Amino acid sequence: MKVLIVLVLVAIIASLGRAMFVMTAGPTTSKAMVNALTVRIVLSVLLFALLMIGWYTHTIVPHALQ
Repeated sequence: MKVLIVLVLVAIIASLGRAMFVMTAGPTTSKAMVNALTVRIVLSVLLFALLMIGWYTHTIVPHALQ
């Protein structure tokens, strides 16, 4: 579970990098930017769901509760 969470975090960072590249590449259609940011939002929701599932199944335990 923890490896999957780290992979999703890396994918979010890659999506942010892609959006930054599209934004700074010059005048283009906004379709590529919208796609990159949509992917980031979907990955962020997936990350939140994975964190909640991990917390619910006790595969992820907050430090305060250990």
